[in-house]
Amino acid sequence: MDPRTSVVDIPRKPRNRRKRNLILAASAAALFAAITFGLSRLRAAAPLVDRGGLWTDTVKRGPMLREVKGPGTLVPERIRLITADTAGRVERIPLRPGAQVEPGAVLLELSNPDVMLQALDAERQLAQAQADLINLRATSDGNTLATRSSLATLEAQAADAQRRAKADQKLAADGVISEVEARQQVERAEELRSRLDLERKRLGVVAGSGKEQVAAQEAQIERLRAVVAFRRNQVDSMKVRSVDRGVLSELPLELGQWVTPGALLAKVVQPERLKAVLRIPETQARDLALHLAAAIDTRNGLVQGQVSRISPSANQGSVEVDVSLSAELPRGARPDLTVEGTIEIEKLQDVLFVGRPAGAQAGGQTELFKIVKGGDEAHRVKVRLGRSSVSTVEIVDGLAEGDAVILSEMSQWDTTDRVRLR
Repeated sequence: MDPRTSVVDIPRKPRNRRKRNLILAASAAALFAAITFGLSRLRAAAPLVDRGGLWTDTVKRGPMLREVKGPGTLVPERIRLITADTAGRVERIPLRPGAQVEPGAVLLELSNPDVMLQALDAERQLAQAQADLINLRATSDGNTLATRSSLATLEAQAADAQRRAKADQKLAADGVISEVEARQQVERAEELRSRLDLERKRLGVVAGSGKEQVAAQEAQIERLRAVVAFRRNQVDSMKVRSVDRGVLSELPLELGQWVTPGALLAKVVQPERLKAVLRIPETQARDLALHLAAAIDTRNGLVQGQVSRISPSANQGSVEVDVSLSAELPRGARPDLTVEGTIEIEKLQDVLFVGRPAGAQAGGQTELFKIVKGGDEAHRVKVRLGRSSVSTVEIVDGLAEGDAVILSEMSQWDTTDRVRLR
C-alpha cells in the first residue's frame, strides 16, 4: 500500500487577505504623509543673483554729515526789467543782448504820433490856462479898484452929509431953519453911513472872490503842468534808456514790432553779482534753514555760500532755495548757467549709518538683504531708518555695526526672503 495514498488530506484554512490589505494601505498613507511633511519642511531653492551688478555697503558707526542736494541755475542778484510806458512801434535798435551799457544809454527807440499829439494838446491847454489867469487877475483887480472908487466917493459924501447935519441942527436950534429941514439932513447922513458900511463889505467880497478865482486858476495851471510833464515823459520814454550799468541780457523785439504799455522791452543785469537758485526735493527740504552753509558746483570749480532765502511753497515737487555766493566765481560763470548745490544741514555724532538704499525715506521702515554665510547668501531683514543725507542714512534698528547689506533696487525679488550671490 502506497503510504502517500494512505495519508488523509487535511483541508487548509483560507488566508485573511483583507487584513493584509488594510495594513498595506495604512503603511502607504503613513509613508505619503511622512514624505509630504518632509517636503513641506524643505525650502525652495534661493534664486541666484550676480554679485557684480549689486551696490553693497557696510554699516558703520561714527559721525555722519547730513546734506541735501539739488540742481539749479546761476541768477543775477540784481535784475532791471525795462518795460514800455506807452504804446509804440520799434523804429531803431542800436544795441543787442550781450552789450555793456551805462546809465542813460539808448537801448531802442519807439514812435507813436498819438503820443506826440497828446503832448502838444496838453501844452496848448496849459498856455490857454495861463492866458486865462492873466485876464482873471486883470478883471479881479479892476473890480476891486472900481469898488474902492465907489467906496471913496461914499466916504466923502457921508462925511459931507454928517457935517451938514450938524450945521443944520445948530441952525434949527437958533431958529434959522425949521426942524424938518434939519431932520432931513440928519436922515441923509445916516443913509450915506449905511451905504458906506455896505460898500465896505462889498469891497471885501469882491477882493476875496477875486483871490479865490485866481487861486483856483493857479491850481488848474499846476494840474495842467503835471499833465504836460507826464506827456513829455511819455514822449521821452519812446527813447528807451538803461537805468543801471550792466549787461543787456534780453531784448526780445524786432524792427517794426508794435509794443503795448507794460510790455517787456529789455533786461539789464549785473553779471558780477550772481546767486544760485537751487531746486531741493520737497521730501528733503523740511530741515532747511537760513544761513546754512552750501557748496555750489559750477562744473568749473566749487563756490562756497550760504542759504539766503527759502521759498514758502513747493512747486512741481521741489522747493526753491537761494544761495548767496561769498567767494569769487570761477571763470565761465554767467547767468542761467546750470549748477548743482549741496547744503550742509548738521553733523551727527556717534550714530550707525549706511549708504542710502534705493527708494528709502528718512524716518521710515524698509527691507534690505543682509549678506550672510561668508558672502554667498543674503537674507531679507526689516530695518528702521532715522535721519538721512544725500548718500547716507541713519540706522535706528535692524542692523549692527559691520553688517554688509545690498543697497540696490531688489523689488524683483520681493517674493523670496533669501538670494544666493555668485
